[in-house]
Amino acid sequence: MATRTGRWRTKGDERMSLGAHLRELRKRLFTAAAAILVGAVGGFFLAPYVIDALRVPINQLAEDRNATIIYTTVTGAFDLRIQIAVTIAIVIASPVWLYQVFAFLVPGLTGKEKRYTFGFFFTAVPLFLAGAASGWFVFPHMVQLLTSFSAPEDGTFLDARTYYDFVIKLVLAVGIAFVLPVFLVLLNFVGVLSAAAIIKGWRIAILTICLFTALATPAADVISMFLLAIPMVVLYFAAYLVAHLHDRRTARRLADLEASLAAS
Repeated sequence: MATRTGRWRTKGDERMSLGAHLRELRKRLFTAAAAILVGAVGGFFLAPYVIDALRVPINQLAEDRNATIIYTTVTGAFDLRIQIAVTIAIVIASPVWLYQVFAFLVPGLTGKEKRYTFGFFFTAVPLFLAGAASGWFVFPHMVQLLTSFSAPEDGTFLDARTYYDFVIKLVLAVGIAFVLPVFLVLLNFVGVLSAAAIIKGWRIAILTICLFTALATPAADVISMFLLAIPMVVLYFAAYLVAHLHDRRTARRLADLEASLAAS
């Protein structure tokens, strides 16, 4: 990946070829996949507790109307348990796969840049977990709100796969939304992406965010989409502001350095 100064990413003191990039990517993906696989084993045994927690909004809904969760296939319950186990694994293994992403994006850094990486890494993991927790906190209210549009005398029979898919994707989407600005700021701090480049593509960024949130909400309802899109847009512009302040500070230091060299 080219930097703002035209340099290609390096590992150690040597330039990395395309083949080296692909080998590094394969190694990073394997490590991340292995961590998620190990987490999925434990997640399989935790899945029943998660299912019970996800069923709470439906039980509350059933107090006022006929509401239940149904399985439409023979293997539906097993498939759902596997899906939840993988989701638990993604959350548990987030420190591992987030580090692999950071390490692939910014290899061969100087000592100061490595401090940036560790600082952003230890920021990204809590942010991802906080985002996932926020999605988990929001989903019962979303279920209550979205099902309130039907008449009380109408029954609510929810397909288990669709319902759990909605909740799981919501939780992961909010977690990812909290982390994306950290990547933008990190790339700015290591000289890969300027603040001007971030703000230049704001229209594309907003369109991408809308598409992402539309895919992240299987119910395809406008309310859920905007509940995700608005904070992501705010975080995007917050990342630009931090990058802009960093670029101004860097330009000021460079100007002071040039002035001192000229004076000497």
